[in-house]
Amino acid sequence: MNFKETLAEKTVHAEDVLTKYLPEEKGYQKKVIESMNYSVLAGGKRLRPILMEESFRLFGGNSAIVEPFMAALEMIHNYSLVHDDLPAMDNDEYRRGRKTTWNVYGEGIAVLAGDALLNKAFETAAEAFSMIGEAADIAARYAAVAKALQILANKAGIYGMIGGQCADICAEELPSDQVTKELLWYIHKNKTAALIEAALMIGAVLAGASDEAVKKLEQAAENIGIAFQIQDDILDVTSSLEVLGKPVGSDEKNHKVTYVRLNGLEQSKKDVEALSEEALKILSSFDRRNEFLEDLVRALITREK
Repeated sequence: MNFKETLAEKTVHAEDVLTKYLPEEKGYQKKVIESMNYSVLAGGKRLRPILMEESFRLFGGNSAIVEPFMAALEMIHNYSLVHDDLPAMDNDEYRRGRKTTWNVYGEGIAVLAGDALLNKAFETAAEAFSMIGEAADIAARYAAVAKALQILANKAGIYGMIGGQCADICAEELPSDQVTKELLWYIHKNKTAALIEAALMIGAVLAGASDEAVKKLEQAAENIGIAFQIQDDILDVTSSLEVLGKPVGSDEKNHKVTYVRLNGLEQSKKDVEALSEEALKILSSFDRRNEFLEDLVRALITREK
């Protein structure tokens, strides 16, 4: 089986895991649940849950305990997209080739859908505690799930993704000459890389990896996330709506200083390559190798959509 076939198989698996944890569309709150499911099931590459499971496997994990966290991380990622698309944020009408959640359900329900997905994420992740069973190392397993929850909360919060989003919004109000490379790096590290860090770190923690290994993965994931975002900036000026599935040129429309605008297209491409090489060096440095994980990192950093 080649890489594309394997990725397609793993994407279906991640989709199945996610679907299993989505709420049933019924009751007086039916509309907000419909909007949650609409946003989550709008397609997408499911990269974060796949990265988490592959990190889990890299360190010998082979149980279903990672699955609630896979679903939870994808819920958090999708809540952030629902809110990002709102008129008060990026004001985008299309996502993944179809109308955004607010454009279908209205702004109020879209806000609630994002809120609901964030809450459902932690409700889902906490289900991992009930999957521990009666193992001999039960205390260590409880500690691992607790640590994974802490990582999830931290990387999604004010010291992670939300912190990056805040800096991104504030940067829009600055004169372009005050948006430095350091500020942009902070935005990318937190707004984009934080959830990729969560994916690789949580997978490793649940598999029993050492603190040192988890720290190394955090650095690899930072590089992956920043390279991923730089590539996103590149595609925003070089791709099309038909290829990308969302509007291009939105950064310029929203007066955002992007990595490409600050450093130029050619330098941005070189930086993506350097970050990718460093991340792959880390991923290949452990006792085990996960060649699919390494191939996946190469593919997502050099993606065309």
